[in-house]
Amino acid sequence: MSFDLVFFGGTGDLTWRKLMPALFQAFRHGKLPEGGRILAVARDEQTDERYREWLKERFQEVEAGKRPNDEEFARFSELVHYRRMDLSQPEHYGKLKEWLSERNADTVVLYLATSPHLFTQICQQLGAAGLNGPKVRVVLEKPLGHDLASAQEINKVVRSVFDETQAFRIDHYLGKPSVQNLMALRFGNALFEPLWRRESIANIQITLAEGLGVGTRGPFYDSTGALRDMIQNHALQLLTMIAMEAPSSNDADAIRDEKLKVLRALKPFTAESVARDVVRGQYRAGSVDGKPVPAYLDEGKIPPDSHTETFVALKTEIQNWRWAGVPFYLRTGKRLAARDAQIVINFRPVPHPIFPGSSCPNRLIIKLQPEDGLELQLMANKGGSSTEALSPVSLDLDFDKAFAHTRVGAYERLLLDAIAGRLNLFVRSDEQEQAWKWVEPILNFWKQDSTGPRTYVAGSWGPPAASALIARDGHSWIEEC
Repeated sequence: MSFDLVFFGGTGDLTWRKLMPALFQAFRHGKLPEGGRILAVARDEQTDERYREWLKERFQEVEAGKRPNDEEFARFSELVHYRRMDLSQPEHYGKLKEWLSERNADTVVLYLATSPHLFTQICQQLGAAGLNGPKVRVVLEKPLGHDLASAQEINKVVRSVFDETQAFRIDHYLGKPSVQNLMALRFGNALFEPLWRRESIANIQITLAEGLGVGTRGPFYDSTGALRDMIQNHALQLLTMIAMEAPSSNDADAIRDEKLKVLRALKPFTAESVARDVVRGQYRAGSVDGKPVPAYLDEGKIPPDSHTETFVALKTEIQNWRWAGVPFYLRTGKRLAARDAQIVINFRPVPHPIFPGSSCPNRLIIKLQPEDGLELQLMANKGGSSTEALSPVSLDLDFDKAFAHTRVGAYERLLLDAIAGRLNLFVRSDEQEQAWKWVEPILNFWKQDSTGPRTYVAGSWGPPAASALIARDGHSWIEEC
């Protein structure tokens, strides 16, 4: 299958840090379809050769194991081309169409690795140039909008140019192998599904923690914040996959229909519940990995009076028969104690304990990063005597070791799916808009709240109020157990 893959924003960070390395890995693994061309477009005046040299230099900054050697890069770079393009000029889209028409590839993937404020302009120009035929797919990077209204406007323009089946709204968390295994865990095995409900589960925690600060993304992050950057998309997508009912098939729309039902069943926020059940924080100076780090307000290009949140913890519920009464706790933050993304399923304690000592409830930990695997925590007898207290033991599965030769990265998987036209791991417009609808009361409350975020020490697990939030229900975050 021949394909042309076009990166708008071909010299941007996303393209050279994530997308090109992912494509190279697919090429190295022999998974990239034959007959492909990769075209980077940007405003810079460059030739194919100069762009390839520039890209080769950038590859030296990616993870060592993912860098090509000279021979590998020489072969890969033969696929890579460059065109200067001013995205505001209609005639440049016409010239792009001419370039794509030279060989009339089976599939054309247009990847918008640009600032989201350009999405509507680019899509309108693509439509005007006739670059929206049935074999064309458009990939939209997050964030898709700044609020519900802007998301709806982007979707309105995209739908006016492309069919819904041509629009690939990317959430790179959905490409992680561990996230894909959520579906396999639940619907490919009979073990857990009978327990996957309110009668057996006490609470569910989703943590997306980062040790890094905002780095060079200060201006972007300050206009976005943790709620938009992580909760509205990544965390809610994980929640839907944990809580959804079994789809009728592995078809994209069957899966996304069930995810949408979960989003619609989330308990709506009110001003009162935001004040009670949502904690926002902002890191101050501290230490991460033994090294001092500055406060958020001292990072580059951050306004000294910024109220942007770098941490969010919240409690929500899903109002349906399966999950009624089960609290879901979501949290994310920068400059936390560790880089740690995981989902913790806390089961209810035994109804009548017969062993001495305290007995910890069972727990299933779905590890997303930096490790990738499953850990099931059980209670067992050491074998010393029949009267001794039980001790916790773990059954631990490391997917990276179990499937060492078949694992692919998130962007590698998603790029290959976009080329192949598989929509299962991409977000549909109604999902995206429903997620914005759910977080909007939080954003509106914060606009009126002059107190701003609570502070927390960099290198900690966030404001103490986040621990108090979960402790009110008699629970605790996993690191506090």
